[in-house]
Order: sequence, then structure tokens, then C-alpha cells
Amino acid sequence: MTPREVLPSWREGSPRSAITQFVAAVTTGPGAVPEEDRVAVFDNDGTLWTEKPMPTQLHYIVMQWAAAANADPALAERQPYAAAVSGDLAWLGGAVDKHYAGDDTDLKTMIGAILQSTAHQSVEAYEESVAAFYRDAEHLTLHRPYRLAVYQPMVELLRYLESHGFTCYVVSGGERDFMRPMTVDYYGIPPEHVIGSAFGLTYDADTNEVRFGSALDFMDDGPQKPIRIWSRTGRRPLLAVGNSNGDVDMLRFVQKHPCSLSLLVHHDDDSGRGDEPYDAGAEDALAAAGSHGFTVVSVKRDWATVFPEG
Repeated sequence: MTPREVLPSWREGSPRSAITQFVAAVTTGPGAVPEEDRVAVFDNDGTLWTEKPMPTQLHYIVMQWAAAANADPALAERQPYAAAVSGDLAWLGGAVDKHYAGDDTDLKTMIGAILQSTAHQSVEAYEESVAAFYRDAEHLTLHRPYRLAVYQPMVELLRYLESHGFTCYVVSGGERDFMRPMTVDYYGIPPEHVIGSAFGLTYDADTNEVRFGSALDFMDDGPQKPIRIWSRTGRRPLLAVGNSNGDVDMLRFVQKHPCSLSLLVHHDDDSGRGDEPYDAGAEDALAAAGSHGFTVVSVKRDWATVFPEG
């Protein structure tokens, strides 16, 4: 692989150099790390694909809430159904931003409605519904299929790491079973390598079905991310990539290795290429980047290409 073929959508600069130097350090010479210990973890929303004007799963859920409110108009009088019916993206996106700022009041309201919409549904029926959404839905502002709303530089990084013996995982605050139907096609990541928040599950012996319960099993965010990584992989990763306050613990978790890399994506591109610039929900992570040794990746400066071509 020639230098130009390595990470072609990344501009020359400190982050690109940090990546290639890190990979060389852990894969060559006497200090090479065994392949079974070459683990990399990536957040999803805002890291592997766009999360504005709201995370993709929220788009799917809003459609479910709107349908429920149309069937039962009384629901439309309270949140989050009112926001879904009116198209109030500000309330919905604000609930996510408030979560990253430490206020989960609106997020709890949303989670309650999410659990209500999936309760008692079989995992296969949910998978089919989500797969249909990915097949038919378009990003709300980019007006392109969600498979074309992934970040091309991140997909290249996944392939680059894999070509050097890394096993890559998606580790997200998003719900695990919502991500699994798309990760192979979008990222080349198999479903067993997806770690995310999870609804409680039950087994119905009468129908021989695994179904969703009515409670959240766990929220895979903040300090839960290192816990869930360890419980699933039994290893401390060498590389972590995130973009928000909820990723700080994961970014720090890798740093006990003698050679590690923590990348923090900064959405600062105001050039009109489609990635909305924002710091909301990432203020703490950006402020801590220097003291914690995170390598900040500027979408504006470091990515020559943001999204794949259609």
C-alpha cells in the first residue's frame, strides 16, 4: 500500500501522522502487540456517521411515535409524542444535548416512550422493522440514504486497522439491536462486534421467541463504556475513537497501554460540506483533550472528504 493509498480522505497533519505512527509502533519490531490484543473501539453517532440534526435511531423512533400518536391522539398532548407529531427536532435534539451536559430529565421521558414502543416485540420483528428503515429512509438534512451519511475517513480507518491485524468494535450509547442490521453493510463490522445500550429481553417459551421487555437493561455511555468493552472482549483496547462527553471514559480506558491512541472527532466544519458544526455535548471532552492526551481530529482541517460519493 503506497502512502497515497493509506487513508486517502485524510489530509496530511498531526492526526493522520499520529495514526500511522501508532499503527507502525504496535505492529512492527520487537514491541509489536500480538494480533489477538490489537483491539480498536469506535463510538457510532457523531464518530462513524453523522448525528445531527438528531441521532439516526431517534429518527426511526420518531416515526414510531408519530404512528402511535395518530392511532391514539391523546398521546400527542405529551412529550415526546408531541415533538414527533409536530416535527419539533429542537426538543428532541435538545434532550440528547442535555444528556451530554448531565441532565437526563428529557432523556428519561424519551427512554420510557422508546421502551413502550418495543415492549413485547420479538427481536426478529424489530430487526425486520429496522432493516426496512435503513432501506427506505433518508437523512433529514443531507437528503441521502443513511449508508451515504457515514464518514468516509472513519471507514478508511477501520479498513486500515483491519489490514494491520486489528479487530474493531462499535461501542455506542445507541441501542445495540438498532445498529446490528446495518453495521456489516455500512462499516464492515459484524453484529457480534457491536456493543451498545440494551433493552431488557425475555424468552417466551410458548412461542419460542426472544422478546423485548419493558425496562432498559443498561445505558452504554460514560463509565459504562469501559465496563461493557471489558465484559464483551476481555481486553483493554489499544485505540479508541469518540466525539462527545460520553466517550471520555472510553478514550481514557485505552491509555494504560504503553502505546495507545485516543482520537476525538471535533465537528468544526463550517465550509458547507454537510457536516453540521457543533460543540454541544462535547464541551467537556474538548476541554479535557489536552490534559488527557487526546488527539483532536478536526473535520474541517483533517478530512479532505467527509461523506462517500453516491
